Amino acid sequence: MDLFCGAGGLTRGLLDSGIKVQAGYDIDSACQHAYAANNNGARFYLKSVSELTRDEVLKHYPKGHVRVLAGCAPCQPFSKYTQGQPNTQSDKWGLLREFGRLVEEVRPEVVSMENVPEMQRHAVFADFVCQLEGLGYEVSHTEAYGPDFGLPQQRKRLVLLASLLGPIGLVYPKQSHTDVSVRSAIGHLPKLAAGESSEDPLHRACRLSPLNLRRIQVSRPGGCWRDWPKRLVARCHQTEMGKNYPSVYGRMEWDAPAPTITTQFFGFGNGRFGHPEQDRAITLREGAILQSFPEGYDFVAPGSKPSFATLGRLIGNAVPVRLGEAIGRSIRLHLNTIK
Repeated sequence: MDLFCGAGGLTRGLLDSGIKVQAGYDIDSACQHAYAANNNGARFYLKSVSELTRDEVLKHYPKGHVRVLAGCAPCQPFSKYTQGQPNTQSDKWGLLREFGRLVEEVRPEVVSMENVPEMQRHAVFADFVCQLEGLGYEVSHTEAYGPDFGLPQQRKRLVLLASLLGPIGLVYPKQSHTDVSVRSAIGHLPKLAAGESSEDPLHRACRLSPLNLRRIQVSRPGGCWRDWPKRLVARCHQTEMGKNYPSVYGRMEWDAPAPTITTQFFGFGNGRFGHPEQDRAITLREGAILQSFPEGYDFVAPGSKPSFATLGRLIGNAVPVRLGEAIGRSIRLHLNTIK
């Protein structure tokens, strides 16, 4: 089972690793089409994890099979991108405890949890680990760096694995991935101007204001607003405080991994999300590919118009598929080892 399943990044990765996923639960109805359309055999349930009962979870596991309970509780309260800001997501702090409650009630043989590395600094994470160990689980957790697993993105994630059957840990590939660049991921896609779209409804670029168009035209790959003529620099970046925020209004580099894909990746001013050479921000499809979703992953129901804000949220919040696959392969190797 995949709790907090979103658009299905973790489920897709687990399926690719050979693990059968029975169900995904999430409270966001916008996830339903993407999850159901791309993950055969896994059913989407629109329900809060806090409302799930032991019996509801157990009904998804066939008798005689190893039970894996996986999940990624919403990371906004823990993310470095919200540090120092008023915490309006306080209700989400308790969702990891709800995950722990279900583990205690169901006692699955294997547990997987993925989140931002910053979670490790919070007591709720330490409590979760202690809870698992008190239930008899062998627990490991590590920071996974995306390119090590073939993800063309400089994303770091916390991966926890726990098992009642013996020691378990995230297994790294035997051979390193040599080409995890932006070019290798999205360099083949059709060229677009800002505001244009292609036959693929997700390969669609946001419009740019005349000012931002001039800004991106003088931006270099890997650079930022500090490279611009002073007349183009925003007032906020000319203050002492603003000078400390260089990681916005930049282009990606062709031959390097992308920066971390956030929920706002489709906006040029929201990070280093400018296309390496075209005068626009990356498209929804390019963001999805950089999150390692298959190029044909279907996010939008027929007849629906893709929304930048909605799809940006689904894509940016997703567990990268290749990391999900690495988690699945690690679980399978663990189970094969103990047989």
